[in-house]
Amino acid sequence: MAEPDAPGNRAHDHETHERPPAPAKRWEAFARSPYLPATVLVFLVSAVAGVFAWSYTYAFANPTPHHVPTAVVGSPDAAHSAFLTGMETALDGSLVIHRYPGYPQAREAVEKQTVFAIFDLRRERAVTVNVSSASGASVAQVLEQTAPTVGRAVGMEVLVRDIKPNQRADPRGLAIFYISLAAVVVSFVGAIQLNVNAKELGAVARLAFTVAYSLLGAFAITAVVDWLLSALELPFAAVWLTLALTMYAASTVCLMFMVLFGRWALIPTWGLMVLIGNPSSGGAVSWPLLPTFLGVVGRWLPTGAAIGAIHTEVYFPGYLHAFPFLVLIGWAVVSTMVFCLLRRRRPGAERTAVAHPE
Repeated sequence: MAEPDAPGNRAHDHETHERPPAPAKRWEAFARSPYLPATVLVFLVSAVAGVFAWSYTYAFANPTPHHVPTAVVGSPDAAHSAFLTGMETALDGSLVIHRYPGYPQAREAVEKQTVFAIFDLRRERAVTVNVSSASGASVAQVLEQTAPTVGRAVGMEVLVRDIKPNQRADPRGLAIFYISLAAVVVSFVGAIQLNVNAKELGAVARLAFTVAYSLLGAFAITAVVDWLLSALELPFAAVWLTLALTMYAASTVCLMFMVLFGRWALIPTWGLMVLIGNPSSGGAVSWPLLPTFLGVVGRWLPTGAAIGAIHTEVYFPGYLHAFPFLVLIGWAVVSTMVFCLLRRRRPGAERTAVAHPE
């Protein structure tokens, strides 16, 4: 038997040491290195870039009417019927007609946001198209452009008037979209930065600071838009508290994803809030002009719910709807519960969340 220190054994040990590691060991070393998450990130960023371009182009590039509720007042004669048929054809059958016994009832339907326009057929060989830019500027624009063309084709005099215009400083009705977008994006960035810079905070303390920056951030957004820029005349307290609720809901959604996905939390947060939430929110393009799926799902997401709630507070305060507020409260409550429960079971899980939202 060879001695342990024999030259032959030392040569054998040297050859064994120089032998390349097995594939399994190489993979294990790679998996423990920073190269694996960096490689995954390369493919994720590439995929997100493509999906980002697709979602916004799909929603905004060529808005097409899909479902436009419209009120009709008066008994249509043959000429009026030809006009309505022409409008349905021009809008690809998206016109959904609701008949009302009189103009006051139809106008109330506009205030309730049940319909987007009123076709008044009470004049012979003439129709008044009453649009509501405040209900949806993009829908009003489509009707304003289409109705005169159809009227000329059927020999009908068409008068278009805006019975519910947007505020003078915001003719396109985009300011509410911008402030809701600001609230949502700043919220989940704030949640990530709070995790990075104050990671030792307990769950209750973290939620308390989240409430604090939600209230203060919402106040800043509302004050800048109303007092500083005069872009919108806002019911200040109502919009401030709605934005604060929006910021809290968006922040807790991010916290929920932190305990669910750790350092990859930014991916589902960005996907839900930005890739899907913004195009489907109805802020830049009204829901009747969005693809059907986006038009439906957007109302159930924080951005769309925030826009719906604030839009009603600003333009239709007498007919507030509970639905968007319930959506925001639902996201806030469920996300908070998931965060608290999973953080208690997996303490420190969210500390591995991505540190740099950029």
